Amino acid sequence: MKILTITMNPAIDKSTTTDLVMPHTKIRCSPPLYEPGGGGINVSRAIKKLGGSSVAWYLAGGKTGKLLYELLEEEGIDQRKFDTQQEIRENLLVYSKGTKENYRLTMEGPEIDQEHWKTILNEVKELKDIPEFLVASGSLPPGVPDDFYKKLAKIAKDKGSKLILDTSGKPLKMALEEGVFMIKPNLKEIAFLLNKEELTENHIENMAHNFIKDESCEMLVVSLGAKGAMLASRENIIEYFVPPVMPVKSTVGAGDSMIAGMLVGFMKEFWASQAVQYGVAAGTSATMTGGSQLCTKVDTDKIYNWVKNYKCK
Repeated sequence: MKILTITMNPAIDKSTTTDLVMPHTKIRCSPPLYEPGGGGINVSRAIKKLGGSSVAWYLAGGKTGKLLYELLEEEGIDQRKFDTQQEIRENLLVYSKGTKENYRLTMEGPEIDQEHWKTILNEVKELKDIPEFLVASGSLPPGVPDDFYKKLAKIAKDKGSKLILDTSGKPLKMALEEGVFMIKPNLKEIAFLLNKEELTENHIENMAHNFIKDESCEMLVVSLGAKGAMLASRENIIEYFVPPVMPVKSTVGAGDSMIAGMLVGFMKEFWASQAVQYGVAAGTSATMTGGSQLCTKVDTDKIYNWVKNYKCK
């Protein structure tokens, strides 16, 4: 097993369209599209779309958990469901054709007891087939302590796995105390880590050098939205990668697609900069699809060829 993804707070993502979203009126919508959701699950799905493979672990239960399992089976995702006997959350994305805007309603997950979240840690600890990359992505549901990812980081370090962490807030800050292989924060998440309200480019670059020097992470990839990404690595080099301007339908799943692209790049033995370029291409590809859909390989490959030839700072 090369890549294992872990999702503590999975979801069913339901998307639909309507002419116009208005208050105090009945809004008629198109038939909904149901898709598997949650950070790590979306990473595994995007890896599959890009021609790679991974194993997805997640906590789920109830009828919605059963639906999630079936949807992943339909996509051919190698998976392991840890049954909590509790319904997982359902998120709703509504696209208003009149204003060309997306309305994203994200629900809180179920309360997870200690037995179930500890099971995930223990099962990773007992793995004989040690993954090269361990991906933990997404929020923590109620009941899971803020230091869960820190505990996972310690296990990954002991096992020799490279932990890629994509989360925010206190769980991210605490995990960095242990140290991880890579994080992919956006500007808002970086500001939280630095206790700042506003950030300049110098702030980000200085912070990047400090993170690497303090061994909080080996690679730092800062997501800059439509502007692409910044990479800082142990070589003490800051690089920026800019994607072409493309029509944006939805940004849902763009970050997960970006991580998937980087992982597929690593599996192809790309250099770090090439892997990030492929990740930027995958993230951009995801914004070109509607609803909760992810990247496509055709668009990702085309955009990657553009990104790798674009010269920037």
